[in-house]
Amino acid sequence: MVPHPGSRLAASAVLGAAHLCLAHVVLAATSHSPDIPSIFSPASTPADSVYRLSLFVLEVCFVIFIVVFSLLAYSVIKFRQRPGDDGREPAQIYGSNQVELAWTVIPILIVVVLFLASARVIHAVEDYRFPSATTEVTAVGHQFWWEFQYPQQGFITANELHIPVSDARQSTPTHITLLSADTDHSFWVPMLAGKTDLIPNRSNSMWVDPHETGVYVGQCAQYCGTQHAKMLLRVVVQSREDFNRWAAEQQQPAQNDANVAKGRQVFETTACVNCHTISGTNAHGKFGPDLTHLMSRETIAAGAVLNNRENLRQWIKDPEVFKPGSLMPAMQLDEQDVNAVTDYLLSLR
Repeated sequence: MVPHPGSRLAASAVLGAAHLCLAHVVLAATSHSPDIPSIFSPASTPADSVYRLSLFVLEVCFVIFIVVFSLLAYSVIKFRQRPGDDGREPAQIYGSNQVELAWTVIPILIVVVLFLASARVIHAVEDYRFPSATTEVTAVGHQFWWEFQYPQQGFITANELHIPVSDARQSTPTHITLLSADTDHSFWVPMLAGKTDLIPNRSNSMWVDPHETGVYVGQCAQYCGTQHAKMLLRVVVQSREDFNRWAAEQQQPAQNDANVAKGRQVFETTACVNCHTISGTNAHGKFGPDLTHLMSRETIAAGAVLNNRENLRQWIKDPEVFKPGSLMPAMQLDEQDVNAVTDYLLSLR
């Protein structure tokens, strides 16, 4: 049976309209500031796979919408009440094997197609075989900050994840093991990969292979307490040379500057050492971020504010100003000691 030319034209028009509408949606979504993450601007293979799958699903749903809306509009217009109708109920027809078969088989086929498309993407991401050049990182979620461990290099940092860009000739991904220190969290950097949960007493993992250098922002995507909204993170993608240089600097102990000895003394004789670690000192706490190279980070308070003297001083004096509900207490230091500790932390580069 040869399809009627009009039916082919209608089908082409529907698909064309779907692509056109999706193009406008994608254009609007990608017209954003670099600091605003978007799933419509994938910069890594896992994110690109999710992006392409989402477009396919949107196209299918759009076609379904057009078909259903067209049938509804046709029925409303054709069978509307007209002047002169006698008002009698039309003849009722009960049961139609063709119609019942159609509205059963077609939805099943649609679901099967979407299932297979999703399963293909899940398989490609979850069963990826990692090459020997893979960078290993362990991310630990805390209320309300991120800990990043680099087992291959032997150091720990916080809130800003540095990883090397993937080789364009041969993929060199970063494998991230996800752990939680307290409650449920979710690691999400939209431009690099989909969401993956961090669950207490369970190990999850994900991977990314960024195609371009730059800073990619994300945050915890699972409500984890009062300051969940300010549990932000930054992924700094660097060239292999820059990443190796940064890693070598992070492996060094904290600088011991005699000009800030007063601040170090205050820091080491207060409860700060119970929560924070600074290599080369008696501070070995695990409840708060490692501060060994604090000033190598662009932000503090898990991305809540920029890392500068004014913000750092205010954070030490009263964390509630920036993050109400933060688990970091105000140490009730006098102005002189606050200034001294601020000067000491500013020296940790």
